[in-house]
Amino acid sequence: MRDLSSPAVEESGAMKKWGFIAMHAAVAAIFIFLLQRFSLSASLESSLLWALTFAVCAAGLAYKQSNR
Repeated sequence: MRDLSSPAVEESGAMKKWGFIAMHAAVAAIFIFLLQRFSLSASLESSLLWALTFAVCAAGLAYKQSNR
């Protein structure tokens, strides 16, 4: 039986948590960028700014959710 208190298991859990947060932020950023750029015909700068804003918000929400 494996020892679940080993540091390798803890790092794996931490990596999953931060991977979840990064994935959530990336998906939100891509979605908002594509929506702004192609559906709403916004400028590149505006689309990137909104994508960054939504990525930060999504990362914050995912972080709060992962700490529950």
